[in-house]
Amino acid sequence: MKVSDLLKPEFVVPDVKGVSKEDVINELIDLFKNDSKVEDIEKVRAAVLDREKIMSTGVGKGFAIPHGKTNAVKDIIGAFGKINEGIDYDSLDGNPVQLIFLLVGKDNLISTHIKLLSRISRLMNKDDFRHRLLEADTKEDIIKLFSEEEEHFLEL
Repeated sequence: MKVSDLLKPEFVVPDVKGVSKEDVINELIDLFKNDSKVEDIEKVRAAVLDREKIMSTGVGKGFAIPHGKTNAVKDIIGAFGKINEGIDYDSLDGNPVQLIFLLVGKDNLISTHIKLLSRISRLMNKDDFRHRLLEADTKEDIIKLFSEEEEHFLEL
């Protein structure tokens, strides 16, 4: 599975409004309120926020990947948001976060979940890719960037 397979226009926010880590995470989770893959949105929220309490998912370089596993989803779901001003996220490098990728997997899809986390991390470690995402203004441009960048990766 590719990261770009998860990103549909309704799950991409080019201008996240939240001003705190929890606000931003909740804003992305709320995108799935009426999604057929989600059986209980509050269990999804709890899984992601509980994971965040263990250790910040702000991995550095202005990027965060909040994630969790729960049987409250029928399949892996993902969303992407861009925060124009950047927010304090308790990142490992101490820098503000502007790019955030939410990933929630079903408990029994651990292998796929880990592969997607790895793929997202590898994509986001590329300085040029992050800069292009920051310059993208539309949902369609953001999805296209992920799709094009993944063409350079061997399938996992």
